[in-house]
Amino acid sequence: MFAVSKEYAPPFSMIAPFFVIGTIFFFLGSVALLFLDPSLGHFDPGIAGWAHWYLLGFVMMIIFGAMAQLIPVVVEVGHHSVDLYYVIWPLLLIGTLLMVLGFWLWPGVLPYGGLLVLTAMLIYLYDTLMTLKKVSNVTLTVKTAVAANLFLTTGIVVGFLMTLAIGAGLKIDVGWWLGTHAVLVLGGYVILTIMGLSLILLPMFGLAHGFDEKPINRAFNFMVGGVLLHLFSTLIGFGFGRFAAIFVMLFAVGLYLWQIVLIYKVRARKENDIWARSMFFGYGSLLAAALLAVVAEIFGAERLILASAWFLIMGFFTFLITGHLYKIIPFLVWFERYSPLVGKEKVPMLHEMYPKKMAEWEFYFTAAGVVMAGIGILAGWNDLYTGGVALFIVGAGFMLASVKWMLSYGRK
Repeated sequence: MFAVSKEYAPPFSMIAPFFVIGTIFFFLGSVALLFLDPSLGHFDPGIAGWAHWYLLGFVMMIIFGAMAQLIPVVVEVGHHSVDLYYVIWPLLLIGTLLMVLGFWLWPGVLPYGGLLVLTAMLIYLYDTLMTLKKVSNVTLTVKTAVAANLFLTTGIVVGFLMTLAIGAGLKIDVGWWLGTHAVLVLGGYVILTIMGLSLILLPMFGLAHGFDEKPINRAFNFMVGGVLLHLFSTLIGFGFGRFAAIFVMLFAVGLYLWQIVLIYKVRARKENDIWARSMFFGYGSLLAAALLAVVAEIFGAERLILASAWFLIMGFFTFLITGHLYKIIPFLVWFERYSPLVGKEKVPMLHEMYPKKMAEWEFYFTAAGVVMAGIGILAGWNDLYTGGVALFIVGAGFMLASVKWMLSYGRK
């Protein structure tokens, strides 16, 4: 466990809105899935709008909130300008809503939403890089944070140019650049960020020590190389380079999964609590997404592409985030409300500070929903997809209630 000091940790009031807003986006985004037809393909504006709702409003919002707390604690330096986080979430919130509105109803507002999202990302990048600049010990976590944020900025700039093409008539090939936009944001930022945090959070929560870190170091190098290869191949119009880049990144994912196995083998905490089960399901979903991506890259079937994206986003990203929320939020609440009372009066344990029954129901409903809807997408059975989404919505409702319960714990 890291030596956490209030000198490094930002105020809880600054971090809480990221988790509240992100969870609301999570629930409403799951409801919106009922109105999507996956057979329309990933170029459909409805699906594109939903993807930005979910990835920006839920995934990015939660990651930004978590990173605001974790970066200074892990590297043991204070934020360069912590008050910037009071600006980041409103810009990201309004920008996301405008972008979704642009995809669904009025394309003309897309550039305005894109500009606000880009501004939020640049502010986040500035604070993160200036904070990491003060670090003397450059670990893999630090390297992943730097690379991930540079890829994120590049991906958002590409996305902003695409919004100008859709909403203002800028002459660029949106179809050609869409894949690179996804690679930069999902592979270059989200997966690299997860890789870096995995070396911190998984050993910390699983009490794992003494494992070999070579696989994740190599995974980092291959993922960075694959993302750069895809970007440069897009710039020069080299189709085979883009094809090869996907397999380089999938190889990086394979190395990363092997690293997770090594950490799991040496963990001292054997209890399969809600966090552990969420990790198992999440990494299982990542494996399924990778296998489907290999087949999709070879045969190019739209159902395979959508099914791979489904298990990556709804299975891997979602469960790693929701699973860690049951650890991160209780810790933040405890640190804010109870750490000053240590040694003076009885304080609760962290495992007492999340609603176990609601968490159980959240896990079972969302996991069943991911599997059922994923099979429905893969097989082209819309009724099965809809049934899976319905289960997922119930689980998302339990998640929303759980976050409210955890944030309210001990509040007078």
